[in-house]
Amino acid sequence: MSKKKPMIPFNKPFIVGKELSYIAQAVLVESRTAGDGSFTKKCHEWLEKRLGCKKALLTHSCTAALEMSAILCDIGQGDEVIMPSFTFVSTANAFVLRGGVPVFVDIRPDTLNIDERLIEKAITPKTKAIVPVHYAGMSCEMDVIMALAEKHDLKVIEDAAQALLSTWKKQYLGTVGHLGCVSFHETKNIISGEGGALLINDERFVQRAEIIREKGTDRSRFFRGEVDKYTWQDIGSSYLPSELTAAFLFAQLEEAEKIIAKRRNIYAQYLEFLKPLAQEGHIHIPPVSEDHEENGHLFYILTGSLEERNALMHHLQDGGIKAIFHYVPLHSSPAGKRLCRTSGTTSVTDEMSDRLLRLPLYYDMTEGDVGRVIERISKFYHSK
Repeated sequence: MSKKKPMIPFNKPFIVGKELSYIAQAVLVESRTAGDGSFTKKCHEWLEKRLGCKKALLTHSCTAALEMSAILCDIGQGDEVIMPSFTFVSTANAFVLRGGVPVFVDIRPDTLNIDERLIEKAITPKTKAIVPVHYAGMSCEMDVIMALAEKHDLKVIEDAAQALLSTWKKQYLGTVGHLGCVSFHETKNIISGEGGALLINDERFVQRAEIIREKGTDRSRFFRGEVDKYTWQDIGSSYLPSELTAAFLFAQLEEAEKIIAKRRNIYAQYLEFLKPLAQEGHIHIPPVSEDHEENGHLFYILTGSLEERNALMHHLQDGGIKAIFHYVPLHSSPAGKRLCRTSGTTSVTDEMSDRLLRLPLYYDMTEGDVGRVIERISKFYHSK
């Protein structure tokens, strides 16, 4: 009787360095569990130095960073914000909470990112910002987007939740627009369970961002000795993560190069060994471009149809492999229909959402695991 192979999960959270040691240090040595302790400061310094942003502020989620961005850009009742519908709900929610109206633009069929050629048609006198979402860690066409923003006096807020350490023409994603938002959720490359960061690339936003993050007070300035007491200055909320989260995160940041290299290697294996199926016309795989370097966050394939996608997903599940689809487009959701509007059609978004399947990709994944996934996909198509 043959031994059953272990299940290959879609994702698996991991410990790679001194995560538990640093948490113990925060609690036992520094007696600090609330936010903005020494580990938070170390994370800020790492992000600022490594990415080259003007200021980095840890938040308790990427959602929080997006909400802070909406406040910083003074999004108010009826203001429009252009974004793709193929994204997580937080991208839209952050602006709806301020009274804004997300305006959905279709995506490109090659990168699954917002189609930059359609953005200008969506701009109206009410438009205040563009939110490019770097899907799967692959860059949007930022040159075009930044030029449109300058032409129409708009802010650019990069949703780089999946894109930490990905680049666009050698510049890190999240640092191209006025503001960038990244995630450290357990499904991302660098993790802290829950967590995120706001990357500030325009000096004008630095001081106010600190105030918004600290419940609308100038508490950060007080602790730096810049004011003799802190008071309520602006709207804001409690956007700080705990020091335990920051301690875990800093241990991951110390090993970031190793983590990204491992994930890029897995991504490259998928690209190489699934290329024959793509050349035969069975599937589509992510494109390769000299303009951007992805971070190995997510590998997807595009099948021929929704029915084929679902059949392949069940075929992989039967073989002990967990592969899953992704976003249900926001424009088709009840809240999306009620709170947002669409510019033009969303035919590409609808089609890509039906055909997309995400394959397992996580730090502890072995070459043997990758081989099993590829073999099972090949068996599905070659047995037809």
